[in-house]
Amino acid sequence: MAELPPLREVIARHGLDARKSLGQHFLFDLNLTGRIARAAGDLTVGSVIEIGPGPGGLTRALLDAGARQVIAIERDDRAIAIQNEISEAYPGRLEIMAADAMTVDAADLGETPRRIVANLPYNISTVLLLGWLKRAEAFERLILMFQKEVVDRLAAPPRSDHYGRLSVITQWRCEVRPLFNVDRRAFTPPPAVTSTVVELVPRAEPLAPARFATLERVTAAAFGQRRKMLRSSLKSLGDAEGLLERTGLAPTARAEEIPVEGFCALARALDERQPV
Repeated sequence: MAELPPLREVIARHGLDARKSLGQHFLFDLNLTGRIARAAGDLTVGSVIEIGPGPGGLTRALLDAGARQVIAIERDDRAIAIQNEISEAYPGRLEIMAADAMTVDAADLGETPRRIVANLPYNISTVLLLGWLKRAEAFERLILMFQKEVVDRLAAPPRSDHYGRLSVITQWRCEVRPLFNVDRRAFTPPPAVTSTVVELVPRAEPLAPARFATLERVTAAAFGQRRKMLRSSLKSLGDAEGLLERTGLAPTARAEEIPVEGFCALARALDERQPV
């Protein structure tokens, strides 16, 4: 374990005040960062990708847990200077990418087995996740921190209040396991909500055959009017009654009642009717 100054001292020296525009909330609790790092499994092989490392609390935990290679993607120049100091303390094990994570395809980074472990900026967290899910097979697992309500949606079963588009698409590609909650007071500054760390393990094959883009279209239509019956909410796709008949789904059902496999069947039926 390398000797580095306390995180608060590092932040003060680099003037790293948390910026709302970057969705920054810093985690100083070493017990928590260590717990997150351990949740990622054996880090001595492959690579770990961290998004928005900020002052580097989680970065240090990953390296202390034996990570062979950490790739830290950071757009804040102040934090990059801190990451450079960490890199010097762990020679050859930390690569810093000065970039906006929204512009980087993480599936092409590092060596396999590839993992993403991150306390995500909440203002872009679901957009990032949907991008990774498009190439979920590139990752061994993702250990991510979101707002608790987002994790509730990721893990929600059909017929529950939180079940929606994000539930369907995430569960289609991954097994979802919420790990533990993190009190808002653990962060500086405290966010307005409780956070949750979740483990996403990509499936060897998607839960059922479907095209990602078509599944997005179908779930957007169905959950865009979730209180309406499918025969009404799917009208924007054209001939909703015909689609439902081909898939055996009840026209009077509502989106929240349909399992992931049902939405995949709708996506396949739509593609058969409108070939790509």
